[in-house]
Amino acid sequence: MFIYLARHAWAGDFGDPQWPDDSLRELTPEGAERYAQMVETLAGRGFAPRRIATSPYARCLQTAEIISRCTEHSPPVEVHDALAPGGGYAGLLEWSAACGGEDVCWVGHNPDMELVASALVGGRGAGVRFAKGAIAAIRFDTPPGGGEPSTAGRLYWHVTAKSLGL
Repeated sequence: MFIYLARHAWAGDFGDPQWPDDSLRELTPEGAERYAQMVETLAGRGFAPRRIATSPYARCLQTAEIISRCTEHSPPVEVHDALAPGGGYAGLLEWSAACGGEDVCWVGHNPDMELVASALVGGRGAGVRFAKGAIAAIRFDTPPGGGEPSTAGRLYWHVTAKSLGL
């Protein structure tokens, strides 16, 4: 199975008075359009999660909705507080295992996505960087569960809009 990790797409600026509550900060129209192009490109190359877990923050919800809309199965989007900034990931491993080996996507924030990617591939400091809108595919031979990956996943690919020429 694949666990795809996605950092939210380009949003309004942190600290902008328009968004006094950071959890309500939304994607910019340009950011949403660019991300849709990126996801459509990846979908044409096999990116097809069956379920999506997302941070409750507006920009992540919008990012997850773009993934759902632009991929083959129009997977359902579920909010998971564990994907909010600093939320950890243990409950998400169990959620992913309960998906019966189907490919899933977790949508969250930095630096959490970098930390989670490192943990899933076997250790701290794995060096997987997440620019805004980046997506990584981590493969597991058996669904992870029990709070920690049963075996280390393998990083299959990691892309940014820039690496796709977008």
